[in-house]
Amino acid sequence: MSVEKRKALGRGLSALLNDSDNIHTNRSNVSAAHEPGNLGSVNEIKLTEIEVNPFQPRTDFDEQSLLELADSIKLQGLIQPITVRRVNAHAYQLISGERRLRASKLAGLTQIPAYVRTANDQQMLEMSLIENIQRENLNAIEVALSFQRMIEECNLKQEELGERVSKNRSTVTNYLRLLRLPPGIQATIRDGEISMGHAKALITIEDSTKQIFIHQHIIQHGLSVRKTEEMVRDLQRGPVKKEGKQPEPIPFQVQKIQDNLASKFSTRVRLKIGSQGRGIIEIPFLSEDDLSRILEMLD
Repeated sequence: MSVEKRKALGRGLSALLNDSDNIHTNRSNVSAAHEPGNLGSVNEIKLTEIEVNPFQPRTDFDEQSLLELADSIKLQGLIQPITVRRVNAHAYQLISGERRLRASKLAGLTQIPAYVRTANDQQMLEMSLIENIQRENLNAIEVALSFQRMIEECNLKQEELGERVSKNRSTVTNYLRLLRLPPGIQATIRDGEISMGHAKALITIEDSTKQIFIHQHIIQHGLSVRKTEEMVRDLQRGPVKKEGKQPEPIPFQVQKIQDNLASKFSTRVRLKIGSQGRGIIEIPFLSEDDLSRILEMLD
């Protein structure tokens, strides 16, 4: 790994790797290592001796992408070594490069070039998270979870985390705030149904019921980020106050019931209760498909 490459990965990772300036990257030097797993060099290690990284933040590997990489490996070999730590004489644990490891197995390789490092569990976690954030195309939720793990498990402050991943604090904060969104919304961010721009607009809303309502609107009507931002501004601005008697505030218990129903049906629900305990429940729908969805849930 060149000096320029290490700098690109951030000061934290460079310090953790403790690379020697004399690391041998020439594949011809592999045979010169008297023992597999020679520290500070590139070694050919059997795939059966490598266990996956328990700290791997990536949970989704695109199958087609892996097959394409496997085909490339069959033709040209693995150009970029993975990084492992030695557990014992014949066992290694992956630090970074799980995508390359998986593709190498698909390509039918029996051994793979690897850098061998020494690292404790916390260093492994930090190296793995930084390497993935910097080099892999993680979705926004995976990035947010990685940031959260670095803060909680590596005892980092947001400013320190920003330095390690070369991002400013506001960017780190925006990612972390995604994890405060309802699980259903997080799932659509993870699956690419809505963008980070949509998510940033939604996290400015404090009420989860309103978040769910606008999110449903985004999905069903294909709202752009700009339209979503406009809708959020209109919602936060609220209706124009009229002179005269103002409506009575909604009792806490009624509001709680409304919120629970809104979460269940993924749409705004209104509960009206009269003085004698009688009332009605209003469940608005946005389209015929939305009505069918609600009716199925009622069945």
